[in-house]
Amino acid sequence: MAEEEKERIIIPDENGEEHLFEVLFTFDVDETEKSYMVLVPVESSEEDEEDVEVFAFRYEDKGEKDDDIELFPIETDAEWDMVEEMLNTFQDSEEL
Repeated sequence: MAEEEKERIIIPDENGEEHLFEVLFTFDVDETEKSYMVLVPVESSEEDEEDVEVFAFRYEDKGEKDDDIELFPIETDAEWDMVEEMLNTFQDSEEL
């Protein structure tokens, strides 16, 4: 069984250096009409799966193309709680 191709995006840091991330999953919250994306750096996801730093952002589609999105930091505790709950659900389903 072939492993499905993971979606990857490039995010520049504050110094303008580009970093490649793999999208673990995205989800939408109907009540707030906001979308979220959970990412891991490609370098770490290929090395040690036990201790991977996970990043989460709120995102908005900005155009007709799939790769035209804008990322926003998650700022509220309620949003972080929701992301953590989704991440736990994702991890539980991956372990099956």
